[in-house]
Amino acid sequence: MRYFIIAGEPSGDLHGSKLMKGITIEDCDAQFRFCGGDRMISIGGKEGLVKHYKEMSFFGFMQVLRNLKTIFSQIDECKKAIDEFCPDTIILIDYPSFNMRIAKWAKHRGIKVYYYIAPKVWAWKEWRVKSIRKYVDRLYTIFPFETEYFRRKGIEPTFCGNPLVDDIAECKKLLPSREEFIKANNLDNRPIVALLAGSRTSEIKANLPDMVALSKRFSDYQFVLTAVPWIDKSVYQHYIGSNSAIRYVCNQTQQTLAHAEAAIVTSGTATLETALMGIPEMVLYHIPKLYEVLRPYVLKIPFVSLVNINLNREAVREIVCAKMNIDEAAAELASILKGGAKREKMLSDFAELNELIGGQGASNRFAANIVKSLR
Repeated sequence: MRYFIIAGEPSGDLHGSKLMKGITIEDCDAQFRFCGGDRMISIGGKEGLVKHYKEMSFFGFMQVLRNLKTIFSQIDECKKAIDEFCPDTIILIDYPSFNMRIAKWAKHRGIKVYYYIAPKVWAWKEWRVKSIRKYVDRLYTIFPFETEYFRRKGIEPTFCGNPLVDDIAECKKLLPSREEFIKANNLDNRPIVALLAGSRTSEIKANLPDMVALSKRFSDYQFVLTAVPWIDKSVYQHYIGSNSAIRYVCNQTQQTLAHAEAAIVTSGTATLETALMGIPEMVLYHIPKLYEVLRPYVLKIPFVSLVNINLNREAVREIVCAKMNIDEAAAELASILKGGAKREKMLSDFAELNELIGGQGASNRFAANIVKSLR
């Protein structure tokens, strides 16, 4: 069968590649066309790529506004590629602003629309539920709490686990020893606190300065910044400066977490990834003052981290504000380091989270469900 898959971000590329691999197990004649990245290319080949996500990623209101012409042009290119390929289904991965437009168009053309990794309408832009109900044939969720949410909205979703569990399991098989990791990255023997400052330039600009300030309170630790490869080192260096307490490591997030005593994380998938790896964490996210005022009105849930959202309680402290209280933040970090008052309870909460999320093999289970439903 023919599968047209659209992922517009790095995480979508990762999940898309694992889904494609699972589909090829179930359907040996599978053919792919896709918008995605290098990971999806490794499964579907360069000839299957329609558009790389690096050309598609626009975040924030102003960036989207400045690139509206490009975005609509890319949507048209995608529609043309779908028409030429004549797929049995379109599989949309997150990236709702782009993908919901494709869903509406495809539904009107009689093409089956499967949405893998549902838009986070439970947090914001809840009005999209109506469009999902109208234009999506099958909705796949990766968080257990979403099942009841969508059922209340008249949609019966499919939950088969979370593919992040598979990614972590694969990484653990290839982990270097602590000694190897330290030597390879020119680190010293002090305990590590991992810094996950975000995957976008705007997030780094907002969050890294606070992380740098906090690191100065803990001279007995080395703070290791887990950089992403698509952002130039100079962007990080601008905020790190000559601060010797912070070390730069690129494209080794899970490796860094595995050898860390604790982590300071922005919101998003990284909070869940850190918890599933069993690393105590605190969430530190700098927001503009206006957002702080508007947050109760635009955010539909009490938490921003996926750990707390899934557990439905504050297992992880969230410091989300326009101005960080450094004494408060330092006390929180101290409480989750070894010997800290909150550390053991947090690790117990993470064990519960692992049970809730489900075991390995999620990508293959999702793939099997997709192929079976099409047949």
